[in-house]
Amino acid sequence: MTSGAVNIEPALTALAAALRGEGPAVELAAGPDGAPVAVPVETPGVADAAVVVRTSGSTGTPKATVLTLDALAASSMATALALKGEGQWLLALPVQYVAGVQVLVRSLFAGTRPWAMDLSGGFTPEAFTAAALELTDKLRFTSLVPTQLQRLLDSPSAETLAVLRRFNGILLGGGPAAPELLAAARDAGVRVVTTYGSAETCGGCVYDGVPLDGVVVRVADDGRILLGGETIAAGYLGAPELSAATFVADGGVRWYRTNDLGELDDAGKLTVLGRADDVVITGGVKVSAGHVQAELEKLDGVRAAFVAGVPSAEWGQALVAYVAVADSSPDALRNFTAGAAWARALGSLAPKTVLAAGELLMLPNGKPDRLSMTVRLTELHQGK
Repeated sequence: MTSGAVNIEPALTALAAALRGEGPAVELAAGPDGAPVAVPVETPGVADAAVVVRTSGSTGTPKATVLTLDALAASSMATALALKGEGQWLLALPVQYVAGVQVLVRSLFAGTRPWAMDLSGGFTPEAFTAAALELTDKLRFTSLVPTQLQRLLDSPSAETLAVLRRFNGILLGGGPAAPELLAAARDAGVRVVTTYGSAETCGGCVYDGVPLDGVVVRVADDGRILLGGETIAAGYLGAPELSAATFVADGGVRWYRTNDLGELDDAGKLTVLGRADDVVITGGVKVSAGHVQAELEKLDGVRAAFVAGVPSAEWGQALVAYVAVADSSPDALRNFTAGAAWARALGSLAPKTVLAAGELLMLPNGKPDRLSMTVRLTELHQGK
């Protein structure tokens, strides 16, 4: 095997059989050597199931989402239309998550040979560059999360910049991307497409705020985003009540009720405002954790932030924050935690407890580990 890549052929063969309806549905996972493996999954009640993907579990127990052949085919075709072509894909995300699965699915539908980087030592610019250098097609695509792109653009080597610029499109999803990161990518000549979606929608189904072909978006009266159309999952494996509450039919369309808040402009472009469950009632006042997070991320030296509410004897819930700072030396972390800069900037919205670190805690798929950070912050705040 060429340096910088892993063997995906066995998993790809099993996935191809599932997509042709010649084998059972599969769930992809990382094997002991880092190479993906395909595990057969029984999906009673869903005859055309092809893939089962577990949600990230960032706030609780992961759910097993059943994706059908038709939904995956619709997603693949709509992606190709949005990106203006089918090409060779580089797999740079864990294959057990929907964005990783979709790299292989799109490749199979396109008839192109995907390449998978070696993630056994974690994601590094060097490993990404080595794998990207193996691509041979003129049209090249990959999917990344913001943390990965940030690492690639932090003092990049000339070789890393060169391979990034050769991609015809880099899908960026898994969470909101800071405007500064998008500006840095644009200034570096890197073609980034922001995506919004989830396992329940076969991955990203809204690109740069615009729904893919066959996807419809609606914002409910309570501000919650509903995604509908051809890419919606069949439901959750072994959870009929949860499926019935999450996937609803209305107006001839099957909708997935997200846990996100958003707004649509007059042209139908979607802006995601934050999570529906991020409102913290502290001292009787409703505060958006997402808004406080955005304000923290505007501060000099702050790379990323996570804000939550934790139990408090005085406030009912207290705002707390886990903050990733550029200078992670012990003195810098102590100085940041002391709070002068962020307390002045945020005023009454300032968190009661802050934990500063070099990076946020992350899940294997590159999303913030909201649950683990909340637990850490709860312990640190001590119910005050």
